[in-house]
Amino acid sequence: MPQLALYTFGVLKSPLADPGPLTREFHDSSEAVYRTISRHPGYLARAEAAAGSRGTLFELDWGDWGDFAVPAWYDKGRTAQTAALAATLSLWTGLRPAFDAIYTGLHRQALNRRYDWFERTGHPGHVFWWVSEGVKPTWQDGVSRLEHLHGHGSAPHAFTFQHAFAPEGAPARMKDIGRQAATAPE
Repeated sequence: MPQLALYTFGVLKSPLADPGPLTREFHDSSEAVYRTISRHPGYLARAEAAAGSRGTLFELDWGDWGDFAVPAWYDKGRTAQTAALAATLSLWTGLRPAFDAIYTGLHRQALNRRYDWFERTGHPGHVFWWVSEGVKPTWQDGVSRLEHLHGHGSAPHAFTFQHAFAPEGAPARMKDIGRQAATAPE
């Protein structure tokens, strides 16, 4: 059964190392958001660095998720002191569970604050695509799909909630996603 990959990317207004209150607030809330989302029905996995891995995002061992990568348009730092980004890579059973997790609870509260923390870049902040069961998407896959979405718009190859596609490539409307989730075999 196909699984839904999700890559998110945002440029923070200040580096992660910034001790200022807004950066700390974002950083401090992240762990609770991840913990809540990881318990959400339909969540399968997210990219996490290997235990004991040290260094910047770019130096960590991400295992099967591949080397950490960012879009070509990201022009801020890559060191521990200058990196100003937030990125996630995750797997879901489908669109409805991902939608429900993202737009409810703690994550919804964080979304309501996104313009306090993130720059408005003119680039999409997330991209979805379908993968075969057992396939682990990589950071580079996410970057490629996000850049494709920015350059070409939503297509079965790379899409958003607003212009979603079913695993077989047919357009999927949000009202249909609920029906798919209700009828999909577990």
